[in-house]
Amino acid sequence: MSDAQDHKKKMQQVQAEHRKKVSEKVDPGRGLVLINTGKGKGKSSAAFGVVVRALGWGQTVAVVQFIKGKWKSGERLFFEKHGLVTWHTMGEGFTWDTQDRERDIAAAKAAFGKARELMESGDYDLVVLDEINIALRYEYLSVDEVMDGLKARSDRTSVFLTGRDAPQELRDRADLVTEMTEEKHPFQAGIKAQRGVDF
Repeated sequence: MSDAQDHKKKMQQVQAEHRKKVSEKVDPGRGLVLINTGKGKGKSSAAFGVVVRALGWGQTVAVVQFIKGKWKSGERLFFEKHGLVTWHTMGEGFTWDTQDRERDIAAAKAAFGKARELMESGDYDLVVLDEINIALRYEYLSVDEVMDGLKARSDRTSVFLTGRDAPQELRDRADLVTEMTEEKHPFQAGIKAQRGVDF
């Protein structure tokens, strides 16, 4: 048997095994809970890639940003310019900006109130809760209230939660958890954040 024939035979076997696995899977009939967490860069960036994917299929998408405040990012500028996504930036900035715990708690609670409204409305296929895990880490929100919000969402709606240090209870509840790890980052080499790459 030639190398080409051997390769074709192996790939046919791989294809048959994959098709069998796919045929055994079911559609859950509900939206999924997705988490990007970890110390590595790209948690929000990957979630916004899923936003683009959903939009490509004609789905409706909303984003609630919990931390980034008035900080401009390329994705926010793009989606606001083109009106493709319902966008709410609710936080007042990075946690060290306000230096006022009560204000941060109030902002997080207002953001989650808006998030619940969007998740429960039945109007959205995907709702991104950007940096909500940071609000949980600093106890601006409780895990229980976030879990309650996820349970109350429309069956239609998938929810993507981003940010470092996702609590274990949320990880256990999620359908997908991705832990981003940092191997190398330009900031550690003295390079400041780059427009179009980092924000």
